[in-house]
Amino acid sequence: MAKITRVEALMVDLVPKVKRTDAIQSFVSQETPILRIFDADGAVGTGYTYTIGTGGPSVMKLIEHTLGPALIAREASEIERIWRDLLFLTHATTVGAITSLALAAIDTALWDLKCIKAGEPLHRMAGGAQEKVPLYTTEGGWLHIETSALVDDALQAKERGFGGSKIKIGRPHVSEDVARLSAVRDAVGPTFEIMTDANQRFTVDEAIRRARCLTPLDIAWLEEPLTADDLMGHVRLSQSTTLPVAVGESLYSHLHFREYLQQGACSIVQVDVARIGGITPWLKVAHMAECFNVPVCPHFLMELHVALCAAVPNARWVEYIPQIDTLTSEPMSIENGHAIPSAKPGLGIAWDFGAIAAQAVPGSAFTIS
Repeated sequence: MAKITRVEALMVDLVPKVKRTDAIQSFVSQETPILRIFDADGAVGTGYTYTIGTGGPSVMKLIEHTLGPALIAREASEIERIWRDLLFLTHATTVGAITSLALAAIDTALWDLKCIKAGEPLHRMAGGAQEKVPLYTTEGGWLHIETSALVDDALQAKERGFGGSKIKIGRPHVSEDVARLSAVRDAVGPTFEIMTDANQRFTVDEAIRRARCLTPLDIAWLEEPLTADDLMGHVRLSQSTTLPVAVGESLYSHLHFREYLQQGACSIVQVDVARIGGITPWLKVAHMAECFNVPVCPHFLMELHVALCAAVPNARWVEYIPQIDTLTSEPMSIENGHAIPSAKPGLGIAWDFGAIAAQAVPGSAFTIS
């Protein structure tokens, strides 16, 4: 048992190595706040969060002025209590993206600290349900990519042992999406999974129409077909199609997942550890989904999600999008198309603090003690 004595934070602005476009946006920046929590024993835990180009400075200010000072002299091992206290402290801005993202940086650092002090990796500390988790790739499936390149990337992923590829959809006419996906299906065969992602592009009627057209292709799921706050629209869609409907990357509270699950509005949960507010609520969502016999296939953050997916029994996939390799000294371990959680104590991320300092946004660093 040791109290928190110091909090340090800075932000890195990462540039994706490939162009990333979907049905509603194109983004070229990933703001990545990184936070370290020190305790009275001299132990240190590191956490992080992200945005896709907007809001990062707001996350940093919320930590600097409100959440960070509230950590000093708290018992670092009381993670659940701290998470709830900070949630209440910010109740005037909760539920909201900025608050959840800031909470995630703190919560992941506290879990890292707890695991390091216990000498255990996160995947065992949080449950230890699986030794490895299958991978699918998104990085070669962006909406601007030509069909031939989609096919080549999917074939390469299959050759590497990956179980599937995600293809972005939302071209102006459904026939364009069908043509692109059909070319991939013809190339990879029936056993390789094709995930699709509409990034909240459609109306309910258009989503129902596109689901009908995509059904013969036997896709693995239809992701974010509607705006995330359209609960009843997702109910209507789910009742009209046999395709699995996936939601979650744009939900910022575990209670929102409760509503989706209770209403039968989705059949795959894609909870994002940063956007949900950290590891503490992520595990709540995963176990809640387990009670509904619904799989977890989290969005993004593969370097952290590999451990969380291995911790729970109902995690089906890890999404492969390399994100923080310029900030680490070791990549995520991959064997035969499966993500392997690290056996080292902590989150399992080998941070390179020299590289982090070198890439920090000027003026973003602060210390609270």
